[in-house]
Amino acid sequence: MIARPPPLLKLLAHDLRWRLVLALARSDRRVGELVAVLNEPANLVSYHLRQLRRHELVAEHRSAADGRDVYYRLRLDRLRDRLQAGAALIHPALAGPAPARPRPHTPTRATRPTRVLFLCTHNSARSQMAEALLRHMSHGRVQVASAGTEPGRLHPLAVQVMAERGLSLTGHHSQPASDYAGQRFDLVITVCDRAREVCPSFPGTPAQIHWSLPDPAAVTGTAARLRAFRATAAELEDRITYLLAALPVDALPV
Repeated sequence: MIARPPPLLKLLAHDLRWRLVLALARSDRRVGELVAVLNEPANLVSYHLRQLRRHELVAEHRSAADGRDVYYRLRLDRLRDRLQAGAALIHPALAGPAPARPRPHTPTRATRPTRVLFLCTHNSARSQMAEALLRHMSHGRVQVASAGTEPGRLHPLAVQVMAERGLSLTGHHSQPASDYAGQRFDLVITVCDRAREVCPSFPGTPAQIHWSLPDPAAVTGTAARLRAFRATAAELEDRITYLLAALPVDALPV
């Protein structure tokens, strides 16, 4: 008999830490944004963020747009694993598998696919890979596009890394965000900090999520840059797996 609950359950039982986890579950955020969402003092939010970081449930990333800002993200895989481990202490059957990818979906006349737009600065790597991954992983359940606030050229390492995963970027090219002005999306996801700062408005006020991903193209050294692209693809796949588990987009605040 295990007399004491796992540390994770005690950690999440605190009201503010629980609310922080919920706030970070959908989007990466800065401290100021968490303060506004939770309506709590900045020093209190920062203290409890440190507790979550100390238990490796939250990670931080310095903004590429403003080096003074720091984005915080929830480490969903680690949280899932620890929750399952805690549940298994109660009963082995409570330890469930990771979220499954959706099965192929055939829309009926009464439904329409969810529309998602990925935005970054140059639409050369992160947003292109995210578009390809979401289209593949959703089995047509999602209509997906990507664009850049300052479009450039498709990065060859993005093409290579997607090809390693069996996905072709043939025919892809960088597109300006203005190409989608006036179109309606259910969800707009910014995958770089600079794009988030200048993200345009879209009709219908779609839900907006931010994933603060470092630019793999900014890494120096041929081998290191390739590793960065592969790591970015892996993180995008993880995030999209959890995103798909929550689609269609619900009414939770983002």
